[in-house]
Amino acid sequence: MTGDTHPLARALYGLAGCYPWEVEPSTELRLALDVLGRPVRPAVVVKAGYVAGVVVGLVLSLCALAVPATFRLAALLGAVSLALVTTHAVHTTPKLWATARRTRALGAAPDLVARTVLSMRLTPTPERAADFAAQTGDGLLTGSLAVHVRQNQHTGNSGLVAFGESWTDLFPSLRRSVSLVSAAGNAADRDRERLLDRALTVVLEGTREQMENFAATVRTPVTALYAFGVLLPTALVALLPAGSAVGIAVTPLTVITIYDIVLPAILLGAAVWLLARRPVAFPPPGVTTSQDGVANRQWLAVGAGTATGVLAAFAAALGTPSWGPPVAGLGIGVGVALWLYYQPVVSQYERIREIEASLPDALTLIGRRVANGRAVETAIEHTGSELDDELGAVLLAGARRHRQLQIGVEEAFLGQDGVLADVPSKRVRGSVALLALAAREGRPAGSALLALGDHVEDLRTIEQESRRSLAHVCQTLQTTGMLFGPLVAGATVALAAGIGGEEFLAERTQSLVWLGGPVGCYALLLAVVLTALATGLTRGLDRELLGYRIGRSVGAATVAYFASYLLVGTLL
Repeated sequence: MTGDTHPLARALYGLAGCYPWEVEPSTELRLALDVLGRPVRPAVVVKAGYVAGVVVGLVLSLCALAVPATFRLAALLGAVSLALVTTHAVHTTPKLWATARRTRALGAAPDLVARTVLSMRLTPTPERAADFAAQTGDGLLTGSLAVHVRQNQHTGNSGLVAFGESWTDLFPSLRRSVSLVSAAGNAADRDRERLLDRALTVVLEGTREQMENFAATVRTPVTALYAFGVLLPTALVALLPAGSAVGIAVTPLTVITIYDIVLPAILLGAAVWLLARRPVAFPPPGVTTSQDGVANRQWLAVGAGTATGVLAAFAAALGTPSWGPPVAGLGIGVGVALWLYYQPVVSQYERIREIEASLPDALTLIGRRVANGRAVETAIEHTGSELDDELGAVLLAGARRHRQLQIGVEEAFLGQDGVLADVPSKRVRGSVALLALAAREGRPAGSALLALGDHVEDLRTIEQESRRSLAHVCQTLQTTGMLFGPLVAGATVALAAGIGGEEFLAERTQSLVWLGGPVGCYALLLAVVLTALATGLTRGLDRELLGYRIGRSVGAATVAYFASYLLVGTLL
């Protein structure tokens, strides 16, 4: 991504061009942009932030002049505050984005250490083990290791210690783990095995400890987010008629500003703050909608989303005021479109999870056969015939490709058009790379493959425990966004309409027939932000998984909102 091609970068350069003075970017901003691949120069971000703040401040100040005189001073102060917030947001977003990328990358740390340890068991040379781990993976963490390996070539160092030091701010256990691996290269055989076992234990325990600590500390801010960002605002909707009765102006502009701009912005800021503090993320496999084997539903999603959105709008027109059709059409249409478009990717996730679940058993069976004198290629084929699942089919396909084309294990599985071309699982691909290495080592590799089976099972356990530690908090966020929040919002809108229609307030209150529109948009935004936060905490910010879950949540939230509104309105 360069400043000449990416739209966001072009926008930043355009804003920065309006700021004529020189600036001095902070070291943190420079490092963050390095992690992001330097899409723009640091000075450009600083200048763009200042200009964006001035633009927002001027626009909001002009809008504040249209506010009643009683609230004009508060509106101007709010405009200035939002201008400062805008500048700060532009300056800090690259740092938060870089932190999120590094956090997401740390989910691969246990797998990377496991590959390094298993390579050391086969050939106790740290330089070779580090190079093997760097070549058999991808992503930011593996790329960082590859850089340190290249920098330490011909120096007698493996680069492992320097690599661990570069990540010690986010994950100290990784530094200790790779230091143990490096030390194992100069140890006696018995001590080496203990050091290697300890290296893997350290990274696993470090992952578990960081996730448990995060799960314990995140409950308080999530509870506050739930109370002040969801329950309180939706409950206050029912009090708006009473506010108008005592002379407080309740206008569409006021409600839209509070419920559709200010509150979502606060929720989004809180979500970013929480996600930036997540210590480790375990993202799903890197499957995209453009990948071979994934059905392209672009036009189906657009067509179905448009059709269902139109039908939902017509249905809402039969039982709700004029605000109902736009909210129903938008929520149902966008929800269905996103759900359909990303559903094939999520189906691939499920297939890959099935393959990963069988991996420990397969490695154990292959390792036992290799330890008994069988060739790795033969062990793979026999194991594939024993496993009646997706992984068994993959192993048989790889064995058949090896036999028919007379190529090695690595090329049969990982080469161009290999059988794992549509299985972008780092864990599976790393394990197969070790199988290829074992094929060159022969019978002594059997014990290492048996240990690999145990290691992979430990990695799966840690990942499951990490998600389980956040399950309660994230489930509450997700169900609030897609069900409870819209239910409360719909009920309070109906109550507000009912109160406003009572005869004893009829002459003192203004019509709030429009209220359901802004509050309905707030309910949909709530579904988006809370679902994104819940998904990001458990799986990281994966675009495909976010799109699928947001689509499902927005559709469900729309149905819940209108169902609650109609039910409570019928009872009043």
